[in-house]
Amino acid sequence: MRLALRLTASLLAALAGGAQALSLAMPWNGQPLWWLQLASLAGLVALLLRAPSAWMAAGLGWVFGTAWLTGTFWWLFISMHTYGGLSAVLAGLAVLGLAGFLALYYAAACALFRALARAHWAHGALIFAACWTLAELARGTWFTGFPWGAGGYAQVDGPLAPWARYLGVYGVGAVAAWAAAVLAGGALANRAAALRAAACLAGVALAGLVLAQPVFVTRTGALGVTLLQGNIPQDEKFQTGSGIPLALTWYGQQLRDARTPLVVAPETAVPVLPQQLPGDYWQALQNRFASGQQAALLGVPLGSYEQGYTNSVVGFKPGASVYQFDKHHLVPFGEFIPPFFRWFTELMDIPLGDFNRGAVGQASFEWQGQRLAPNICYEDLFGEELGARFAEPANAPTVFVNVSNIGWFGDSVAIDQHLQISRMRALEFERPMIRATNTGATAIINAGGDVTQSLPRLTRAALVGEVEGRTGTTPYAWWVSRLGLWPLWLAALAVVLAAWRLGRRAR
Repeated sequence: MRLALRLTASLLAALAGGAQALSLAMPWNGQPLWWLQLASLAGLVALLLRAPSAWMAAGLGWVFGTAWLTGTFWWLFISMHTYGGLSAVLAGLAVLGLAGFLALYYAAACALFRALARAHWAHGALIFAACWTLAELARGTWFTGFPWGAGGYAQVDGPLAPWARYLGVYGVGAVAAWAAAVLAGGALANRAAALRAAACLAGVALAGLVLAQPVFVTRTGALGVTLLQGNIPQDEKFQTGSGIPLALTWYGQQLRDARTPLVVAPETAVPVLPQQLPGDYWQALQNRFASGQQAALLGVPLGSYEQGYTNSVVGFKPGASVYQFDKHHLVPFGEFIPPFFRWFTELMDIPLGDFNRGAVGQASFEWQGQRLAPNICYEDLFGEELGARFAEPANAPTVFVNVSNIGWFGDSVAIDQHLQISRMRALEFERPMIRATNTGATAIINAGGDVTQSLPRLTRAALVGEVEGRTGTTPYAWWVSRLGLWPLWLAALAVVLAAWRLGRRAR
C-alpha cells in the first residue's frame, strides 16, 4: 500500500510538472497561462505537505522538476539530433539528463521546505516561497546559469506582471510560489483557512493593480526600424554552396534597400568572418551607411585564430567608426565547451567553438536620440546582466535590441518562450525591445511588454515599424544594477534561517 501511494504521488508530481511546462507557452498558440502555473505549483505543495518525510519530498520535487524542465526545453533534442547528427537515443538522454541535473535544485528546495514547514499554512507559504526562490536563483546563476523556463515567465500577462518592475522575474516567481502555497495550504486546512487564503490572493491581485499605476519612465521619441528575418535553413546556414551565398545576397539587398532610420539584421546574419567575405562586400556595407540618415546593426562573427573569436553585433552610422558589441553570456557546448565535455561536442556535427566573452555593461549604440543596447541570442534571459547598464542613468539604454537565431530548434515552442522572455525584460525595465531573428519571433515589443508588431515565423521578410524609446529607472533596474540578485538571495535565506531557528525553539 505504501509503495502504491508513493507511486501515485510521483505520478501526480510528474503531471504537475508537465502542467508547469505548458503554462510557459502553450504549443498550439504560444501563449503563457498564468493560472496553470499557479495551479501546478499548488499541486506540488499539496503533495509536499502530505509527504511523510523530507526524503520523500525531495523525490517528489525532483520528479516535478524533471518533468517541468524536460517539457520546457525538449526542443534541445532538435538541435542535437536533427542538426547535430546525434542519435535520437543519445539526444533524448542528453535532454533528460540536463533536466534531471537541474531538477536537483528543486529536490533540495522541497526537502528543505518539508523539514522547515510550520503547521500554520501562512507560515508554510512564506517558507515554500523562500526555498523555491533559492532553487530558481541557483539554477539561473550557478555553472553559468540556465534559467530558461523560470516560473515567473508565465506571469507576463497575469495579475503578477506589475511586480516585475519592482522585483524582476525571480521576484515575480517568488510571489507566484507564495500564492501557490497559500492556495494549497489554505485548501488543505479548513473552511476558515481557505477563506483567509482566498482573501490573501485577492489582496495580491489588488496590490498588482496599485503597483501598476506609478510611471517611472518618460518618452524619448520614436525611431523607424526595419527588422530582417532571413529564414535561412539551419542545415544550410553555414554551407558555402547554399546558405552562405543566400544569406549574403538577401541580407545585402535588404540592407541596401531599407528606408527607415535603423535597420537590424539578426545573429550571424553574415555567417562568416569579414575577412572571408567575397570582394568588397564588407566595405560596401560600411559605405552604404557612411553618409545619409540611416544606420544599421548587424550580427556577425569577428576575430582571428590568433586573437580568438567573438559572436558580435556591429553598428554602422554616418560619421563614426564601426560600433562593436561582443556577446558576454556564451552558450555552453555551443559557444564554449565546459571542462571534461569535449567528447560530447565531438559527437555532433555542429560548428562549435570557444569564443571570447565580451564585458558586462558594454556601451550602447547611440543613434537619433536613442541609446540602443544590443543583446545576442539568450542573453536577454539574464536580466541582472542587462541591468548593469542602468548603473549610470544618463547612459542607460532607451531601447533593447535582441538579435537571435532560434533556427537550431526548428518550428518549436522555443520561439514563443523566447518572446515571453523578451517581454519580461521589457516589463522589468520599462524599455521597448526590438527583436531581429533568423526564423522568429521577429517583433517590436513596447515598454509595457506588449507585442505591437511581428512577422510570421519561418518566413523570409522585413518588418517595418516604429519603436518609442524610454528613459528613467524602475525600482528593479535601480537595485539590480547596484546589487545584482543579492537582495533576493538574502531575503530568501533570511526566511529560511528564521524558520530554522523557530523550529529549534519549538523542539
